[in-house]
Amino acid sequence: MMQLLKPYQTRFNDLLDQYWRNRAIEPHLKAAMVYATTNGGKRFRPALVWLIAEALGLPREKLDAAALALELIHCYSLVHDDLPAMDDDALRRGQPTVHVQFDEATAILAGDALQMEALALLVRAELPEAIRLRQVQILSHAAGSQGMVAGQMLDMRATQSQPDLEQLILLHELKTGALIRAALLLGAAPHHDYETLRKPLSRLGLTLGLAFQVQDDILEVEQTTEQLGKDTDSDRRNGKATFPALLGLEKAKAYRDQLIQQCHQLLAQLPVRSPTLQQVIDFVAERGH
Repeated sequence: MMQLLKPYQTRFNDLLDQYWRNRAIEPHLKAAMVYATTNGGKRFRPALVWLIAEALGLPREKLDAAALALELIHCYSLVHDDLPAMDDDALRRGQPTVHVQFDEATAILAGDALQMEALALLVRAELPEAIRLRQVQILSHAAGSQGMVAGQMLDMRATQSQPDLEQLILLHELKTGALIRAALLLGAAPHHDYETLRKPLSRLGLTLGLAFQVQDDILEVEQTTEQLGKDTDSDRRNGKATFPALLGLEKAKAYRDQLIQQCHQLLAQLPVRSPTLQQVIDFVAERGH
């Protein structure tokens, strides 16, 4: 199933390499930023940007800046998540995390810089001003205090008092779902009927993001550190709430499957017919890392 994403991964990695070659940044900072963003990754979020654009009949190249910007935000979040003050992880995608490879201060600054690079990419995109502003609003809302960062805060606080299912769902709708929702909204942003599409795409994105997180939690139970390329004992060691811990492994799998079915139903309600998007939804539950 990873072959499904291969063309999008290749496109993204080529664009990212070209982007870094053309950026003049202080060398040590740039080295950390490049390391944080080129160290593997599924490139799932940029693929979604392009996939929904294609399904809506929009030119894929018009969404290149949005795809890059979204993944830079995702990479920054991983850099900061791995810090000693957060999850304190030493391994990411089978390689030392940024604060281990460089140092803690460099990791913090690299993450900060990646956020600004993302917004600058959207501002410079070759799109009408109103569309660029829309995309900046989408990404800043998803990444900030109303989205991912709020989810990260809830995640940190959840180590002090275990949340119930409703609280855990909200946590991950924000921490994981907000950026996956943003992928669909960014990809649809240039469409003439965006306002009609916005609500159903938002529901699909949040549901898909939740399914993605449930599968992540399941994999951390079933896979080894070597298979996942990250410390599978991190959540237990840090007292993190997970779906298998709260529901049990089999009920967590059933919940994941229920979410995947909901995603297919939501996709069917959209004015698009994309077998590839249907396959990508299934990939979320079938992936092994």
